[in-house]
Amino acid sequence: MDRRDFIKSGAVIAAMASLPAVAQSGAKDGRKAVVQNVEVKRKVDPYGPLQIQSIEIKVGATKPFEALHVSDTHVTNVDVRNDDRKIQLASKRYAAFPKANYYWYESMRYARDNNLLMLHSGDFADFVSEAILDVAASSFKGLDCLVSAGNHEYSQYVGEAKEDEAYKAQSYAKVQEAYPNDLKCCSRVVNGVNLVAFDNIYYYVTPEVSAAVRQEFAKGYPVVLLCHVPFYTPALCQHVLHDSGGVAGYVVGAPLDITSTYKHDDSLPPESQWRNRSVQQFTDAVTSDFVEWLRRQPLLKGILCGHCHLFWQERFSDTAMQYVVGAGYNGQGYRVRFV
Repeated sequence: MDRRDFIKSGAVIAAMASLPAVAQSGAKDGRKAVVQNVEVKRKVDPYGPLQIQSIEIKVGATKPFEALHVSDTHVTNVDVRNDDRKIQLASKRYAAFPKANYYWYESMRYARDNNLLMLHSGDFADFVSEAILDVAASSFKGLDCLVSAGNHEYSQYVGEAKEDEAYKAQSYAKVQEAYPNDLKCCSRVVNGVNLVAFDNIYYYVTPEVSAAVRQEFAKGYPVVLLCHVPFYTPALCQHVLHDSGGVAGYVVGAPLDITSTYKHDDSLPPESQWRNRSVQQFTDAVTSDFVEWLRRQPLLKGILCGHCHLFWQERFSDTAMQYVVGAGYNGQGYRVRFV
C-alpha cells in the first residue's frame, strides 16, 4: 500500500475526521484556528459528560480561586506534513484514544464557562507531530493556563528509543514553541499562591530543574506543584504496581527496595536494558535528594499530577497532599478550589 492509499484507509480517515479542519490542511498558519466541528461532534457522537471531581487545597490564598486540572489528553492528530511511519502510528494510537479531541474541547469549554484557570499536567500530545503542535498552540493561546510537560510531549514514535535529555533535545525547540510557558520550570503567583510547573517526565529531575524549583520556594509564597509524574507514595505505588502486573509503580523517587521488584528482563542486550522499567524508573542521587527536600518544605501545600490515568489522593508530606488526576482522554479532571 503506498502512502496515498494508506491515507485513504478507514483507520486514518477516522483518526483525522474528528480533528479541526485546519489541522488536516497542512497550512503554515494552522495554529491560528481551534475548534470548528465540536457542535457537530457533540450531536452525532456523544461520549457522555465530563467526569469532574471537586477538591479543596488549603493553601492560604489571599482570595479563594479555582482551576480545572486535567492531564493525559493524548491528542493524536496527523496530516500530510507527516511521513508514512507517523501516519501509521497515528492510526494505531487513535484507536487507543478516540475521545481525546472531543474531551479536550469539552474541558476548554468547561474552564471558560466557569472562569477557571486551566492547569494541564502533561501528555497533551501523544507524540510529536506538526498537527498536534498546531492544536496545542491554538488551544493554549486562547486559554488562561499553566502547563507542565509529559513524557509523550517529546515522543517521536512512542517507545522506539531510550528517552532522556538527549532524546528530548531532538524535538524540544519546536515543542516549546507551541506551548504557553517554559516547560522546564515556570511559576505563576495567583492570589498569594505560587503555582510551579516543572519537568519530571523521565522519573528524575535534572540539577537545573531542582535548582529552579528551590528558587521558587525561596520566594516565600505557599507553593502548589504541577508536574506530570506522581512522586512516590506507598499506597499509590503498590496500587499501580499491582495493576501493572508487577511491571512498575510509575512514580518518581521510589526507593531501591521498591524499584528492584519491578519486572526485569535480563535477556535484553546491554544496549536495550533501558526497556526495563526498573532501569527507567531507578532513582538517582539528585532526584532522591530533591524528593526528600520537598518533603521537608513547610511551604509545600499540594502536588497536582497525572501520568497514571486514574484518580488518587494520598499524603505526600506533613503539609501537602498529592492529587493524581484521571485521564483527560476520558473526560476526567479535578475542579480545584484554592483557599
